[in-house]
Amino acid sequence: MPQYLVAIHHPDNYDPSLEGEAMVRDIHVLNEEMDAAGARFFAGGLESAPKAKSLRKQPGGKVLVTDGPFLETKEHIGGFWILEAADMDEALAWGRKAVVACRAPVEVRAFVRIRPDR
Repeated sequence: MPQYLVAIHHPDNYDPSLEGEAMVRDIHVLNEEMDAAGARFFAGGLESAPKAKSLRKQPGGKVLVTDGPFLETKEHIGGFWILEAADMDEALAWGRKAVVACRAPVEVRAFVRIRPDR
């Protein structure tokens, strides 16, 4: 079955302490619904973007490690689900529920299947 990334976007200055009991409960209910439907493959939250490390290849094969996210944007992925869904429409239905539960913008993307040569 195809897999989809359902990513929750947070602003750079996101404060997780503002996540009230109602929001935590709504996310928990959504997780249970995804599990009951057999859709949730994996889910996780991410630390804030300023705690990220970025790696870039340098001349001569060296790798430079710097603090912070690779992209300079005003929003970053704060958490995500990897779902198994029949198609994009089904993944979007879960994304709609995630927007409501997380009270944040959501992005839905299909995984590209890369099969090794045999």
